[in-house]
Amino acid sequence: MKCNLEGKEYRVFGYKGKQVRDQIHAVDVVRALHAFIEQPRPGEVYNIGGGRENSASILECIQTAEARLGRPFRYEYVPEHRRGDHICYISNLRKLRAHYPSWSLTRDLSSIWDELLAA
Repeated sequence: MKCNLEGKEYRVFGYKGKQVRDQIHAVDVVRALHAFIEQPRPGEVYNIGGGRENSASILECIQTAEARLGRPFRYEYVPEHRRGDHICYISNLRKLRAHYPSWSLTRDLSSIWDELLAA
């Protein structure tokens, strides 16, 4: 989004831009940490991210930025993916949600986009 707003070119590395990541707002990360601090479970390990409902590919993010800003997104495609990169990462939130049922995502992907634009 920032690259499009500033007219800068973005580099997409490998996988034809179809690599998927989940997105999470910092507020929801802090809320998860707060839940843990309030009811610690020493030794437990949790995944934290936006989960499947807040996931998108790089190409989907580019298309969203173009649609929201009403202008083309400048990007360069580099066929070689970055070392260690993977095509899809979506956090499994089941354990976190089971241990902390009062925690949930409060910001969906659309509201994250809205906030990025407002900033």
